[in-house]
Amino acid sequence: MSEIEVKNVGESQVRRILTMEACIPLMAQTLRDMEQGICFGQLRTVHTLPHNSLFGFMPGWLGDDSYFGAKVVTAFPANQGTDYPSHMGSVLLFDSVHGALRGMVDATAVTAIRTGAVSGVATDLLARKDAHVLALLGAGEQARSHLAAVKQVRGIQEVRIYDRFPKAAQALAMDAADVYGIDAKACATVREAVETADIICTVTTSPEPILDSQYIQPGTHINAVGAFTPTTREVSSDLVAKSRLYADSRASMLAECGEFLIPKAEGLINDHHIVGSIGEVLLGRAPGRCGEQEITLFDALGLAVEDLACARYCLEHLQ
Repeated sequence: MSEIEVKNVGESQVRRILTMEACIPLMAQTLRDMEQGICFGQLRTVHTLPHNSLFGFMPGWLGDDSYFGAKVVTAFPANQGTDYPSHMGSVLLFDSVHGALRGMVDATAVTAIRTGAVSGVATDLLARKDAHVLALLGAGEQARSHLAAVKQVRGIQEVRIYDRFPKAAQALAMDAADVYGIDAKACATVREAVETADIICTVTTSPEPILDSQYIQPGTHINAVGAFTPTTREVSSDLVAKSRLYADSRASMLAECGEFLIPKAEGLINDHHIVGSIGEVLLGRAPGRCGEQEITLFDALGLAVEDLACARYCLEHLQ
């Protein structure tokens, strides 16, 4: 038997192939496919390592005569402020015909790009059409990805950035002004960043809420991205209760979303507080924004099918 070729797609190749322009419609189609049962993923398995670090396994399947596989990833919050990203790993793709390993794709770049792209899909569906001020809470890799994604779907003219490392916020503000030619400012407090924002993206590793309802204006759209376990959250219970809540996956939100599970345990909301998944909105099975004054909240946990779809795209466009 001849040796099976396994394609290895590194970080620089992923970033060249998987542009935000390509990834946003790819993620929209993947979320539609998931709701229609064309592809599916299992809930992630997460093991806690020393120093509050995590090791995760996210399996999924992309459909008949396609690929199945998993993202194997580490999450090390202590990497924030260092040369290492907080999330690293690989996406493994196996063909559905023989079960042979066909590709290993860098998960750091895939995770960064697809997470921003999914928030871009949600923002396009849920944010007001005239939204033009973006607040980023966090100034790492995901902040950069979310800036690129939101800029694709809305006419962003201003961006306000808060990070607990002020130099990181200042660096991102300078880059945003240079790359996009927009008004970009590093802010000293969360309040300064969010109180005039139309769109807010929380992209931190904070285990406790950093965003509450006090300074959120009516009509704001929020993408909550950083937390992905039942005991961690970036958004306070009162703000979740005031918002129209959307999931990337209902099953994932019910099982592992701290933003939902904690206020539910407090008796502030119940399962009916989830308006729908983004895939359901795309298919017309759930309503999107119904009024200019509503606060909409998309909570992204990240799905295996998103990673696998991106990895497949990279393999198919590898030169």
